[in-house]
Amino acid sequence: MDSLELYHTFLMCSGISIDSRNIAQDSMFFALKGKSFDGNKFAAQALENGAAYAVIDDPEFCLDDGRYILMENALESLQAMASFHRCKIGLPLIGITGTNGKTTTKELVAAVLSSKFNVLHTIGNHNNQIGVPLTLLRLKMKHQIAVIEMGASRPGDIQELAEISLPTFGLITNLGRAHLEGFGSFENLVRTKGELFDFVRYMNGTVFCKKEDETIQELAQGIKQVSYSLSSDAFVSGRIIDCDPTLRFYWESLGERYTVKTQLAGSYNIDNVMMAVAVGCRFGVSPAGINRAIAAYRPSNHRSQFIVSQYNSLIVDAYNANPDSMKAAIENFRQMKASPKAIILGDMKELGEMSVALHEEIVALASESGFDKIFLCGELFGQTSSKFPTFPETSALITYLKAHPLHGYSILLKASHSMGFEKLIELL
Repeated sequence: MDSLELYHTFLMCSGISIDSRNIAQDSMFFALKGKSFDGNKFAAQALENGAAYAVIDDPEFCLDDGRYILMENALESLQAMASFHRCKIGLPLIGITGTNGKTTTKELVAAVLSSKFNVLHTIGNHNNQIGVPLTLLRLKMKHQIAVIEMGASRPGDIQELAEISLPTFGLITNLGRAHLEGFGSFENLVRTKGELFDFVRYMNGTVFCKKEDETIQELAQGIKQVSYSLSSDAFVSGRIIDCDPTLRFYWESLGERYTVKTQLAGSYNIDNVMMAVAVGCRFGVSPAGINRAIAAYRPSNHRSQFIVSQYNSLIVDAYNANPDSMKAAIENFRQMKASPKAIILGDMKELGEMSVALHEEIVALASESGFDKIFLCGELFGQTSSKFPTFPETSALITYLKAHPLHGYSILLKASHSMGFEKLIELL
């Protein structure tokens, strides 16, 4: 079967499934492969569980009953079908990438645009070579704009995702030191994130940029640009009013000023909300619609959350961590007026050979910040010269906190997701 025939078969199905244990009735199952699994082995089970067809790429599992579709590569077939589908449903598509704040920015942009348009956006952080095509294949004729998050952990990732999704608008939140193990260097990271702007340039599209970010401005050379600024005139400009405990800011456009109180902990979210404002203004969303959407947005999944528990006030930003986001979180927490304060920091992953040195930087910053209590957790923090209480793993920290509970504190939780810091919330 060729790609066009596969696409026409997809249109007769209810959608796409990739997990044989969770099959949508009459969907098309794609037998994808990973390091420790082979979806071909579960094609028969997928059909038994309600799939209309099973797309496989191993002839050993192809039975002659008309419901098996043998392709050369199941993942590449999924990606090609998604790109063709995106072309068939021509609409503005905003690609979002960056080191920090991709998911929060994506959700804010989608919320703002949804006050005027029917928007399809990435669910959660389904931002890779599987998640992006799955998102595109949810596009319907009713949709007017798509907002697609694009993640990267090695060179070429963004180019590949851009070639699948064909963005006509691009947004890079920021550029920081993350996934250095996969990129090899910060310069490679910048080039990879810049692949989004390269593709938008090729599409003769438009990019959204922070006026003060010189590196991103360089990447945007020769592209139509919508800019926002925190210090000077631009398409939209804005400033932080305060952030204790959540962000309140104002923004200006065409001589009018608007004040918005958000539910986002962390002054570093000013860039995320200003991106959403700039996108909303570009697409003609009313100021009232922009403000309502940003004010109503409630962060989840342990990103920039402010939680008042029975015992303490918590800032939970433990879905992801790298040196730049860790420093921003610590600095924001330092400026808050609350007292006493405690910080609990966990390892930052995928930093390569610079890992221990970058953790030393965080220890030095924390020690200078005047917090009442500092706890560190993880193998990498354990290799630093820190004199603070340090625990090899989260389970050991949990044991300690059960024996020495913290009450009456404002507490910052910051770590990479794999540290499992969400388990600490119920103790605090």
